[in-house]
Amino acid sequence: MDKQELGAFLRSRRARLQPQDVGLPPGPRRRTPGLRREEVAVLAHISTEYYVRLEQGRAPRPSGEVLAGIAGALRLTDVESDHLHLLAGTAPTRSGLHRRDVRPSILTLLERLPHTAGFVTSAVFEVLAWNDLAAALMEDFAALAPRERNLARRAFLGPQHPDAVYGISDLAEFRHHVVMQLRAAHARYPSDPAVTGLVEELLDGSPDFARLWERRDIQVAPVLTKTFRHPSVGEVTVECDSLALTERDQHLVLYTAPPGSRDSEALALLHVLGPDGITARRSL
Repeated sequence: MDKQELGAFLRSRRARLQPQDVGLPPGPRRRTPGLRREEVAVLAHISTEYYVRLEQGRAPRPSGEVLAGIAGALRLTDVESDHLHLLAGTAPTRSGLHRRDVRPSILTLLERLPHTAGFVTSAVFEVLAWNDLAAALMEDFAALAPRERNLARRAFLGPQHPDAVYGISDLAEFRHHVVMQLRAAHARYPSDPAVTGLVEELLDGSPDFARLWERRDIQVAPVLTKTFRHPSVGEVTVECDSLALTERDQHLVLYTAPPGSRDSEALALLHVLGPDGITARRSL
């Protein structure tokens, strides 16, 4: 049970709700935004004293029934409710280190997708495997040390240049996505120094990361399309699919374009050019 983080998460979820969101009258003007603690306690059918102690990090581990009541009172989504249980220690937590070895069958699949840019990321956004088209579209990952293949570091600690993250059109959304995923990974792997160390590095090195981290958001919105600005072929808009490889806590990310489209032709050209076609980008 992570008492301090549990309390902080509860406070952040309470602050985003207004009385009318949960069917309560607005009442007199409030000094601070959000529901009052006693209102959450009433809605969750628990004592105000116990809820206050939960937010202060002083309460013993709550039962599953209590957590369910709090999740309902705070209008948590399924993902947020699962995170609440994880912080309270009532959900299974992965012990040890996050996995970085990719299944051989996934490696074979990547090579059998010549018209699809595909790559595999770890729980902390390290690019673990990729095919030639992904290298041509994004970066020649083989030329980088493993530490430099981390997309979270690139998004927050990389060169301050408009095209530093492959010229993607949704950089702000991607950064938010990174923070939400890292917060969830941090809860799953509280003793993994690679996870905790990366979060500390980003908190120390990026005010933007620190600001987003304090929001404690964990609900990830799906990304359907993404536009890259490539130095050799210009803008390329791709359809995005991210497939969870749950047994290793990894993601297989696939970028495709409709057959016959200009974007499909651009991907085909990049496939011919190969990773050498992005030499200019590595100089940023």
